[in-house]
Amino acid sequence: NVYIRLLVKLYRFLARRTNGKFNQVILKRLFMSRQNRPAISLARIARQMKNKSREGKTVVVVGTVTDDKRIFEVPKVKVCALRFTEGARTRIMKAGGSCITFEQLAVEAPLGQNTVVLQGSRTARETNRHFGAPGLPNSHAKPFVREKSRNHEMARGRRKTCGYKK
Repeated sequence: NVYIRLLVKLYRFLARRTNGKFNQVILKRLFMSRQNRPAISLARIARQMKNKSREGKTVVVVGTVTDDKRIFEVPKVKVCALRFTEGARTRIMKAGGSCITFEQLAVEAPLGQNTVVLQGSRTARETNRHFGAPGLPNSHAKPFVREKSRNHEMARGRRKTCGYKK
């Protein structure tokens, strides 16, 4: 991605020339894969910004900001992110907030002054539910089968009549 490449150049320079941790964290997250740059919803941003100590600070998200229909009023916040969904952008603007890019953030807060770095949940993906061994005792892994019957993961090891029962 050309845009991310340019941001990497910018934040690599800032990380080298400033001795704050902020630019190093942003640079590290720009290098991450899509799976490790999960989206964050407006609801999570609103919940995190309720804290009195975070009032008036800029939210920084290395990833996508998505809309959340479950909340009705979005607080007035300034958000910096790689991408915004259309719904999220309109709702932030309507609430009197602003959506800025990482270049604008580098000009406004080169050392990360008055910023809060947030990220979405990495284990929220559907695939994470399948991790582990389904069928083992105390395992809550979701099997890749359509239904629970004797033909679908219910043979050996699950019934006495088929070899053994664990």
